Amino acid sequence: MFMGNRGCLHDNQGAVRRDWQVRRWITCLTAFKARQRQLMRPGHYTELFFMDEAVATAAGHRPCAECRRADHLAFRAAWQDAHGPVASVDQIDAALHLARLGPRQVRPAQGLPDGSMVLWQNRPHLVLDKTLLPWSPLGYEAARPWIDSQVCVLTPAPLIAVLAAGWQPAIHPTALRNQRV
Repeated sequence: MFMGNRGCLHDNQGAVRRDWQVRRWITCLTAFKARQRQLMRPGHYTELFFMDEAVATAAGHRPCAECRRADHLAFRAAWQDAHGPVASVDQIDAALHLARLGPRQVRPAQGLPDGSMVLWQNRPHLVLDKTLLPWSPLGYEAARPWIDSQVCVLTPAPLIAVLAAGWQPAIHPTALRNQRV
């Protein structure tokens, strides 16, 4: 559903040489204003593709301010509700960068907001409506009943707070089809 950007990650032969180049990790539309680009073009940003925004958020990305303006503004409003006023998007990106570099939280699954991604039983899962939906490259699988145990939270802590403040990431349609236990 989305494309991400972390800067130029690949070399001239297309091999990935680093995990990130810039602190501004954004989630973009895959089509915008009829722009066309050659994928993996040497010297240009490396295109990353995400099944949905919950996955992109778990990776530490935020909505793009250009191609997803309304989503970006909703995200910023929730950020301010969760973290207080910010002067610039650079402050948000700096906070997200620090969180991405830090260790993942291990905490009870109880209380995690919808849209969070967790690692449970060695698989990533989406938290949605008090269920856990296992993620796969083909989409979300049938919901598992809510658990009362510790999970490794994949979504960085500042973004968990934004989700708790009411921001809702775009979720792949397979989650909606499979969310009933």
